[in-house]
Parts: sequence; structure tokens; C-alpha cells
Amino acid sequence: MARHVLADPQLEKFRELWVDELGGAALYRSLAEHADEHRQPIFLALAEAEERHAQHWARLLREAGVGDLKPPRLAFRVRVLRRLAKYLGTEAVLPIVLRAEAADADKYRAVAEAPAAMAAQEAMHGKVVAAMRGGDTAGGRIAASEGRHRAGIGGALRAMVFGVNDGLVSNFSLVMGVAGGTSDESIVLLAGVAGLVAGAFSMASGEWVSVRSQRELYENELRVEEQELAAFPEEEREELELIYQAKGVHPAEAKALVDNIMERPDVALDTLAREELGLDPGRLASPWVAAGSSFVAFAMGAVLPVVPFIFGGGTTAIAVAAVLSVLALFFVGASISVFTGRHAGRSGLRMAVIGIVVATATFLVGAAVGVGVA
Repeated sequence: MARHVLADPQLEKFRELWVDELGGAALYRSLAEHADEHRQPIFLALAEAEERHAQHWARLLREAGVGDLKPPRLAFRVRVLRRLAKYLGTEAVLPIVLRAEAADADKYRAVAEAPAAMAAQEAMHGKVVAAMRGGDTAGGRIAASEGRHRAGIGGALRAMVFGVNDGLVSNFSLVMGVAGGTSDESIVLLAGVAGLVAGAFSMASGEWVSVRSQRELYENELRVEEQELAAFPEEEREELELIYQAKGVHPAEAKALVDNIMERPDVALDTLAREELGLDPGRLASPWVAAGSSFVAFAMGAVLPVVPFIFGGGTTAIAVAAVLSVLALFFVGASISVFTGRHAGRSGLRMAVIGIVVATATFLVGAAVGVGVA
């Protein structure tokens, strides 16, 4: 067998790609287990493609003299997504998978040892996942489609994690700052509770305004589309035909399909909204749901630094609040890695360090102000 002489960085890159492909295959096989009969064969086909890619990198590693190719433990992100698929269904994880596929679409273009077909297949995977999500498979529309599905389970999970993080960091800093300036635990408790309530209401109101404005924008776009459909049906018919032809549908078949759609105005409007605007009229985000989930998420994070001061005070309460908050920040950072694709341990450590630095700074500022006031 011919042996390739490769530099260590190359070997590490090949091993990283091999591990990534094995993780992708395991994830798709898990999704297949919990998918309906229509999606199951698609997920299995994606898993088989990932396994073929993994075999390619394993072969290069063996040819380079690497003998230890025991399959590694699945990445934290993959393990979490598999559990979410099991308990919440594949719909919950598809937005996250789509985001990861979009980020990985070009990962092989700069790797000389990756066949051209492999890069094309990786790009195709994102389009397949986008199609299952109901999004446009054109590359430029995937991200836009994702942004408009923020009301989905996957988007809600992501918003919940980031909301908990916001509440935890902000109130941890606030509590430490006040604790640095006074030894009166009742004042610290009052400040912590006030920070929790004010922050949660602020997050909720901001999210309500944001989602409400976005919904009004989309509703206006739908009204305009409905008016155009009533005033210029032939032009709308022609636009739909061109859209389907651009997707590869034969002109005659596109015309027959559009004729069938245009017979029912409600179906025509729904189709035009999806194809022209990238909107799903039945899945516009609710501002009340967004506000409520933001309030709860922020409060869940903000309450942790406050709890020790309910049962005690002094140095002990400060130490317990700090330990609880840092551990929670590590967990939240690791959870965020599910959406970012980064290493869970490094993401958790980074978030914990940021929390420690910010809380220490506010504690010192609080101590200085407290001394000055005294």
C-alpha cells in the first residue's frame, strides 16, 4: 500500500474531517429512526453519504500510517441533537442541522484531498435539509428562509438558551456589584430581584415589539400579494411558471401545475407567499409567545445568583452565588455549542471566564463605590 507523507497539521485536519463525517452519519441515522416514512429514506441516504466521506478520510489516514482509527465518542453537539430528535421530533432539530450544513457547505473547497464530488454532495445536503424544512433550496434563500422560521421549535430552543444566558450574565454581574458595595444582604436581595423583574420585562417587551413589527411587515407583504393576485392574475401566473421552470420543471408541466394552483385563490396566495416571499402564512411568529418565552428564559437565568441571598448572606452567599453562576454559565456555553458547532468544553469555558471577568469587575467597582459612599 502506498504511503502518503503528510505533515501533522494535515493529519489532524483529516482526523477532524473523519470525526465530523462520522458524527453527521450518526445524527442522520438517529433522525431516520424518529422520522416519518417519507423522510426516513432521505435521512438514511444522507447518512450513507456521510459514511462514504468518512471512509475516504479514514483511507487517507491509514495510507499515512495512522493505525488507531477506533471511532471516537460522538461530539456533545451530536449527542444533544440526537436526544432532541428523540424527545421533540426531527422538526425540532432540522433548523439547527440546516444552519450547520449551510456553514459546512464550503468546508471541502479548500481541501485538495477532497474529491470535487464530495464538496458538491456536502452542498447538496444543505439543500435537501432546506427542502424538508419547506425552505427554498436556492443557496441565497436558505438563510432568509431560516430567519423567517424563528417560531419553530428549533428557533425557540435557540432563543431560550440565549435568553437564559442573558439573564444569568446580567443579574450575576448586578448581584456581585451590589454585594461588593454593601454587606447588607437584604439590599443585595432587593437589587437581584429588581434586576430579574426589570430585565425580564425589558426582554419581553423588546421581543414583543420586534416580533410584532416583523409580523406586521409580513402581513403587509401578504396583503400586497393578495391585491396583486386579484388585480393582475395573469402576471402572477406567469411569475409562478417562471419560478417552477427555474427549479427545473418542464415548461408544459409548470403551466399545468400553475393552472391547477390558480383555480383556488387561497391556494394561489399561499403558494405565491411561499415561492415569491419565502413566507409560510400559517407559521408567522406570535409576539405574545415570543414575549412570554423571553420573559421566562431571562428569569430562569437571572434567578440563580439571587437564590443564595434568600437563605443567607455575607461571604458564604456571595461564594455560593458565584459558584452556581459560573457552573451555570459553563453549562449554557456548552449548550450554545449545539447551535454554533464549536467544541462544547471550550465554549463552556469561554462563557464561564467571561462571566468571572465581568462579575469580578462589577464587584470591584461596587466595592470602590461602597467605600466612597461610606
